[in-house]
Amino acid sequence: MSSNKSFSTETSDRYARAMLELAQENNEVNNIEKNILQLLEIYNSSLEFENFIKNPTQSIENQLIVVNKISEIMNFPKVLKNFLSVLVIKRRIFFLKKIILSFNDLVAIKKGKLKAQLISSKNLTPENLKKISDELSKVIGSNINFDLKIDESLIGGFKMQIGSLMIDTSLKNKLKKYEQLMLKN
Repeated sequence: MSSNKSFSTETSDRYARAMLELAQENNEVNNIEKNILQLLEIYNSSLEFENFIKNPTQSIENQLIVVNKISEIMNFPKVLKNFLSVLVIKRRIFFLKKIILSFNDLVAIKKGKLKAQLISSKNLTPENLKKISDELSKVIGSNINFDLKIDESLIGGFKMQIGSLMIDTSLKNKLKKYEQLMLKN
């Protein structure tokens, strides 16, 4: 493991890998992926639920009751229900959001999808975004899903990061390079 990773990131990654292995063993990856995204939606939309999960003073019993009730109402597979119970018992439910996000990243990698960040100087239409994604997918050989952000300070162009690869075609970057060249002379 990288020494740059925080304890919470390492812990979340480890639990996410375990969840993926359990899902694969039970042939439930797609079902669990769908259910875990629903759980993330609840987490993100309910401040009360988020605070309940993050509150270290909540008893294990209370958290188990809530997790079991949610699992029952949402008809989660037994594997997911048990996994969530283990998180509560081991006092790792606090990392729920990070575990879910890490699990989703692992599933995307398994499916041959890459996540990339695209920072544009202006808002792109869904058609433009799809065109960029399709062109890059052909070159890289994997499907790419973009996380689009807008940064008007780029003046024009875009910056893209796929894993450790950074592509910067922004006018801001080009102007900076010209400035450095002029300062050298």
